[in-house]
Amino acid sequence: MRDLPMFTTEFGVASLILKEIPYREEAYILVQSTQEPEKLLRECIDFCRACGAEKIYARGHEILERYPLHSIVYEMRGTARVDEAKTESLWPVTEETVSRWRELMNQRMRGVDNAATLEKKGEREILDKGGAYFVHRNGQLLGGGWLADQELLLVASFEPGAGERVCNTLFSLIPDEEVRLEVVSTNTRAIRLYERLGFLKTGECRKWYRVY
Repeated sequence: MRDLPMFTTEFGVASLILKEIPYREEAYILVQSTQEPEKLLRECIDFCRACGAEKIYARGHEILERYPLHSIVYEMRGTARVDEAKTESLWPVTEETVSRWRELMNQRMRGVDNAATLEKKGEREILDKGGAYFVHRNGQLLGGGWLADQELLLVASFEPGAGERVCNTLFSLIPDEEVRLEVVSTNTRAIRLYERLGFLKTGECRKWYRVY
């Protein structure tokens, strides 16, 4: 299902993120401009529901503060400190393995609020951008991640308790450099992990309110 960057009505303009409906039954509304926010929001909600959304989140207008706050996406920054005792083997994602990497990452991130699903059509972008890896330990798959331009775009552990080793191994690519990442407020385990690794919250990127 395709997103609608410009959903225009007589009450204003919004962007609709619909691509998560087939995977999570979720849709997202970004209010762009409106003089009648309640009516615009209602039209957006009705359209998303008609497309199959069972959960709908929105941001971009102060009227949304009347609705329950679902999540805050924080920016965190820290230095890529490397503990050699916790560094495992890195295997770059290739043409042959990108589909498997994408499937594994999607499975692991399915329960994380506001995490975007990696689609088949995006595999070329993953390969072209680079920085996607599997993390192994003695032949055992511990996790995977995507580290590009000193930004941790995605990380997941496939074994309980392996998150620190996965992050540490990825950071071994850019030791002592500053790393930026985003994490959702409801993912408390990830936040605790990043804090243990020395990361600090440096800002709020966006807030999502539950409107349906």
